[in-house]
Amino acid sequence: MIAKMTQYSFILLHGDKENFLAGLQELGVVDITRATKPVDSYSQDLLDNIETVRRDIECTEKGMDDTLAALLAERDATLREIEDIRPWGEYDRERLSAFGLHYYSVAAKKFDPAWQEQYALQVVHEQDGTVWFVIVGDNAGFPLKALPAPAHTPADLQPLLDEQEQKIAAHRKILEERKQSIPQMRHHILSLETELDRYLAGTAAVPAAENTIDTLVGFAPTENDAAVTEYLEREGVFYLKEEAKVEENPPIQFKNNKFVKMFEVLTDMYGRPAYDGFDPTPFIAVFFLLFFALCMGDAGYGLVLILVGLLLKKVDSFRSLAPLVTTLGVATVVVGFFLHTFFSIDIAQWKCFAGIRGIFLPDEIAGYAGGMILSLIVGVVHLCLAMIVKAVNAVRVNGFAASLGTLGWTLLIVGGVIVGGIALTGVMSATVTKWVVIVLGVVAAIGIFPLNDPKRNKLANVGLGVWDTYQMVTGLLGDVLSYLRLYALGLAGSMLGMAFNDMGKMVLGDGSNFILWIPFILLVLIGHTLNIAMCALGAFVHPLRLNFLEFFKNSGYEASGRKFNPLINNK
Repeated sequence: MIAKMTQYSFILLHGDKENFLAGLQELGVVDITRATKPVDSYSQDLLDNIETVRRDIECTEKGMDDTLAALLAERDATLREIEDIRPWGEYDRERLSAFGLHYYSVAAKKFDPAWQEQYALQVVHEQDGTVWFVIVGDNAGFPLKALPAPAHTPADLQPLLDEQEQKIAAHRKILEERKQSIPQMRHHILSLETELDRYLAGTAAVPAAENTIDTLVGFAPTENDAAVTEYLEREGVFYLKEEAKVEENPPIQFKNNKFVKMFEVLTDMYGRPAYDGFDPTPFIAVFFLLFFALCMGDAGYGLVLILVGLLLKKVDSFRSLAPLVTTLGVATVVVGFFLHTFFSIDIAQWKCFAGIRGIFLPDEIAGYAGGMILSLIVGVVHLCLAMIVKAVNAVRVNGFAASLGTLGWTLLIVGGVIVGGIALTGVMSATVTKWVVIVLGVVAAIGIFPLNDPKRNKLANVGLGVWDTYQMVTGLLGDVLSYLRLYALGLAGSMLGMAFNDMGKMVLGDGSNFILWIPFILLVLIGHTLNIAMCALGAFVHPLRLNFLEFFKNSGYEASGRKFNPLINNK
């Protein structure tokens, strides 16, 4: 849910601004309306310093920085030069320079022995299909282009190479010792971020009375009013407070339980709602979890995800994602068991599950694939819930009379689905069902056509209602069919996994040859690893699409809010 906000207007002497903002940072609950990017050279310098320290930390952790990279490049260049001149061996350059030597190399298969009769040619070295040779004196008419004369011998370059290796080793030792300073460097970043945040908040102040006073606007959660008021009274700051209004664009803070909070990162990928909107995270938490599990569709793959989630807890940069990955794994195990699939093996055929086969999803429902029917049912429920949310939010924001059009469509579609579902169970007779549908249609039509906007002409409302009907009929059908991707992705992953299993069986044969178990295990392990990776990618992207497009569109969700970002002392 969206936390209620209180808007504060602060009026203070210009000289008290810095101390006041520092106090707000210590309080840590007030969001001062401010820029999120540098506004002048000083704030840019602070940001540059932060990025510099971050790069230093990254380089230190990797054991590689620009200095070491340059040293390695110099060392590699020396090694290449040594390898290039090594075939010529060790020689006295001054003595040989008097003979007028010309240096060549050519592929062995292109070396013509007749050259040795035509020129004063001496083969120096031959290796890996290449011949190095020299011509003494006149080389006029020789068909190959001469190489530059070697400037050094390998022995000449060895001291330089040793010196470079020593510098590399010394700098690597420096980087290793610098790792002990990483905590201090991280603390320095927090200090710089605190200073930058406070400075940006200060630049948001509006000067008045010839720059003698400053005014600031901030927001704090209403539940923190007592703490904020106590601080302001203690510091003697003049302030005004009132309930935050939508037109002031107050920041959005979510108040969710631990389970739902894991999925707030997905909501933030799309954007936070307006202040008078609704928090979609609880709906995303339930349906993204379900959709992901349906797309994976394999209890064995769920166990792998649980293991990955547990391992992510040990990695600092991914620790925050570990609970989400583990939860997705648990859901995949449950749904995969319901779909009776374990590493693409149909566990419904196992004797140990003979007594509980009734809880497994049937392969066919009414002549159609059970997974396909399940995906469509889940999609219809998801869209109906979206329409209910839209209707409730419309009444809350706009009032009942201004929401009759939305209520009409919700009554018609959601009510129709409910009546249809009850009718399929046989609880209502065909006659009763017919009259209930007629009543729903008439009541809904009144809201959809003549009363969809009380402020508009009734004929105009009818025309708009006809257009809405066309859009609703065509759009809703496409939205429902979009949920077939849940079945398609799960089926594709299962079929690919079965293909790897079948290939493994072909390699293994009857299992009597122990040696064949090695390629069997490698093939199945690599195959399912690739399949899990591809399934996980699809299971992440497509459920997001169903929530961001189908659900958000039919629920009227708009991401026009900004995230609550209070001044905090990070030191």
